[in-house]
Amino acid sequence: MGRPSISVPLKQQYETSIPKFIVAGVSSGAGKTLVATAIMYYFQRKGLHVQPFKIGPDFIDPTYHAVVCKRQSYNLDIWMMGERGVLNEFSKISSEADIAVIEGVMGLFDGVSGKSDFGSTAHVARILNAPIILVIDASRAGGSIAALVYGFLNFDKRLDILGIVLNNVASQKHLNTIIEAMRSKMNIPILGVITKNKDLVLRERHLGLIPVLETRGLIERKILRTSRLVSKELSLRRLRSFHVTRKISESLPSKKHSKPDVRIAIAKDESFNFYYPDTAESLELNNAEVIYFSPVNDKKLPDGVSGIILGGGFPEILADELAKNHYIKKSILREAERGMPIYAECGGLMYLTKTITVYHKGKKEKTQMIGLIEADTSMDDKLTLNYTEAENSGAFFRDIKKIKGHEFHYSRIHNISKDFKFAYVLRRGNGIFNKKDGLIVYNCLASYMHLHFGGDERLARRVVDMCREYSKK
Repeated sequence: MGRPSISVPLKQQYETSIPKFIVAGVSSGAGKTLVATAIMYYFQRKGLHVQPFKIGPDFIDPTYHAVVCKRQSYNLDIWMMGERGVLNEFSKISSEADIAVIEGVMGLFDGVSGKSDFGSTAHVARILNAPIILVIDASRAGGSIAALVYGFLNFDKRLDILGIVLNNVASQKHLNTIIEAMRSKMNIPILGVITKNKDLVLRERHLGLIPVLETRGLIERKILRTSRLVSKELSLRRLRSFHVTRKISESLPSKKHSKPDVRIAIAKDESFNFYYPDTAESLELNNAEVIYFSPVNDKKLPDGVSGIILGGGFPEILADELAKNHYIKKSILREAERGMPIYAECGGLMYLTKTITVYHKGKKEKTQMIGLIEADTSMDDKLTLNYTEAENSGAFFRDIKKIKGHEFHYSRIHNISKDFKFAYVLRRGNGIFNKKDGLIVYNCLASYMHLHFGGDERLARRVVDMCREYSKK
């Protein structure tokens, strides 16, 4: 007789011994990135290999992590990847690191909906069995901070909250008030006190922090400086669990791939830089060669490519520069008309429309884009922010009937022809128009929905297959 089947809990299947913890906030804007990068800096300076992660759908915060850790930060998103996908990603990516530092998303218990904390930082903390450092913006309260902390400590007793970091503390008197209020109610370590200081504020814009690629050296220097200063305000040595010592990492054998047989061009510059690292990695796993180009600076597409990916970003910020680069616009339009596969998300969608209208010094300014999509883009003051779930009927991802992603933008597509074809009908989310998303023009698919190629291996495989088919024509 064979061995009896034993059901192993999902978490135990992916158990890893690497020290890890999550930097969570009581809300968005509490200072998670500031504290997370400072902690990464602290361990990095000790000579440890720090593997950063970001919970949820975020393209910008991980680039800040990478500046400090000198290695790519990866997203852990239960909605798009599933629990098994998150556990697998964490186990795989952290295998050669000494410690993992994970930045949370929004507030600790903020999930997909208010019915549960599904997809939240708390959810990820439970499945990873990761302890939590809680960041609190103390700028608008004193003794009430104690009630806030008490509530977070007792809301879900399954969580291990190691201690708190108080951000934006105004004075010693302010701090004493908070400590006195907490003393009689709870015993939780204060792991750091960050005094209110405008020099520590990381610049933000309508979709969050400023992308690193926009000003490169300037933002990188600011990140390293603030990380160094804040790390001095933290008392991580008080945590017994994290007396981490340098380990000798044995390199895992690299997977051998066949020689790439197709080239795919990905737009990546100061205007287009919203990509998960899994995008390029998944394409390469399917034997594609990824080559990058700049719609702002390059005059033509890279030679020998059989497909184009236009990711998200801020085309509205550099709309004038994009408009002036007639050469690359004509090159992309010409290849689209020839039937080259093009996949575009959000900023890429905007770039493919006829125009982008922005407000500059109180006046409307219309700039000419590629014009592949017979529609126009304008900036709105209303944020669209959702997880998305789509029923797919388009040929681009023809074998994938249900697709999950997210949308995050302040723009709007209008003047859309009634006979336009859409690939997606959204069960969740807004899309481009009337719960529809994924405009189809030739072999181009352009949507507001961002996808995570690491969450469904079929996505990258399908893109590569289409490009391979095109290359044989």
